[in-house]
Order: sequence, then structure tokens, then C-alpha cells
Amino acid sequence: FTNLAESANLVASAPASTLSFYVSAGAVQYFTANTANNWTINLAWASSTLMNNVMSVGDTVTVAALITNGSSAYYETALNIDGVAQTPKWQGGTAPTAGNASAIDVYSLAITKTASATYTVLASLTKFA
Repeated sequence: FTNLAESANLVASAPASTLSFYVSAGAVQYFTANTANNWTINLAWASSTLMNNVMSVGDTVTVAALITNGSSAYYETALNIDGVAQTPKWQGGTAPTAGNASAIDVYSLAITKTASATYTVLASLTKFA
């Protein structure tokens, strides 16, 4: 590739208590309004299409959720894929217990399908202020 660009899905709201992240809408989703609560990310390919039906064993999908925090910081408390709870492996070995006030928190997730409806998820949280 000489030049590759990914379109970001700009969402003019904050995450609800369950953030439905549909990968078909874009691997980068930027929530531009200040968060008001902690949330669970639920990844699916689309509202009626499961990741399990789109990915083959050995496929990896990488996504990023850009979350805007105001003076009160909130964070992702859980991750689901196709509605099923996952336990990510967090960079540094520990899941976040808080977000970052007055910053954009970027949650990067690399999802590798290892068997039918079975995934290894590598996750990181990076603060941008």
C-alpha cells in the first residue's frame, strides 16, 4: 500500500450503558459528546450480523473506540462480542478502573478468532489530552 485511510464513524453522542459497536460502520468510532456513565462495549459486525459469522478462524479485526470525557471521567467496564462476555488481555496486565478527565480515551481492541465464537482479545487504553 502506498497510502491507506480508514474512515472514522463520528457519533455525536456519548456511549450509552451498552455501547453497540458495529464494525461494519467503521473500525474507528469517535464518540464526541462527554460521557455520563460507565459502559459495556458490545461488538458485532452489524445490528443483525454476528462477528462469528463474518470472521474465519485465524482472522483478526482491530477496532478503536474514541471516548470523550469531560471533567468527570468514565470508562469501559466490560466487553462482549455478539452479546457474549469476553475477558480481554489488557496491555500491562491490568484492566482500567477509571477513565481520564478532560481527555479523549482511546480503547484499542485486537480481536482474533481462535475457534467458533471463541476469541482472544488484546486491549489497551490510551489517554489523549
